[in-house]
Parts: sequence; structure tokens; C-alpha cells
Amino acid sequence: MRPEGTNGTSGGELLVPMAWMYAEYIADELLRTGDLMPPTTLEFRAGRNALALTIFLSDGAVGGARVVARLDEWSSLTAAGRPWHSWVRERLRERAATESGPDLALALDAWRWLEETELLAADLDAVVPGGVDPLAEAEDEPRVWTPAWELGLPLGHLAIHLF
Repeated sequence: MRPEGTNGTSGGELLVPMAWMYAEYIADELLRTGDLMPPTTLEFRAGRNALALTIFLSDGAVGGARVVARLDEWSSLTAAGRPWHSWVRERLRERAATESGPDLALALDAWRWLEETELLAADLDAVVPGGVDPLAEAEDEPRVWTPAWELGLPLGHLAIHLF
């Protein structure tokens, strides 16, 4: 990735978004290990972006065995009923006020994609216990347009548990 400029802070060297890239790598590995869906799908991208934001904003990724130690924290942050959406917005706002650079730019791009992209997904509110016909075609299921983060977040949470 070529940065737009170095603004003199790195001795003229390229700015490389290592913190974001590492968070995205860990998220990608968690999702691939869980084998929940093909990595070429938009749902996979939503899960990877949601997990990468969680890892990046929870004070960054850590290497080696320390990743396993952080799984409980990431699981807690992505759990159903938690205010993940507002937590991400607040953390991004705090970071944007105190820092800049390619890591933050990529995190903001991922967040923008998660908020602005909608994916067609099963309408879980329309499903009633015992009301699902296992022989019905997938096209017959009620579906709704859902913000990508609402689909990616539980996917990421499940991937953490399957790791």
C-alpha cells in the first residue's frame, strides 16, 4: 500500500499500517479456522472487518500465545446484546482525535463499509420455533436487507468460539 504522504514523521520511509494489517490477519485466521463460509463472500468480509475492528480498537493485536489470552476479551466485546456498534464509533472518534495514519484510515474505511453496506440475510425475527420447514428451499425463507456489521458481528463472535 502506498501512503499519500509521510509528513516527515517517519524519516521519509513509507508508512505501513502494521497494526491494522495484523488485526485483519488475526480476524482472517479466526474466520478461516471456523470454516463458517467461503472467504470470497461478502459475509466473510463483514465478519473479518467486524473482528479486525474489535481487535484493533481493543488496544491492538498481540502475537503468539497472547492472542489466545485475548480471545475472551474479544468474545465479550462481540457478544449479543453488547453495545458493540456504539463502542466502535466511540473508540474510532477517540482515536481520530488523538492520532492519524494509515492504520486509522484503514479502520475507518472498514467501519464505513460495515455501516453503509447492506447484505440480504435471513430474517431471524420472522422465524418462529417449529415454524421452519427443513425441506423448504432457501429462496422461500423470509429475507431482509441487513447492515453488514449486524451480520459480521455474530459471525466473528462464533468464529472466536470455534477457534
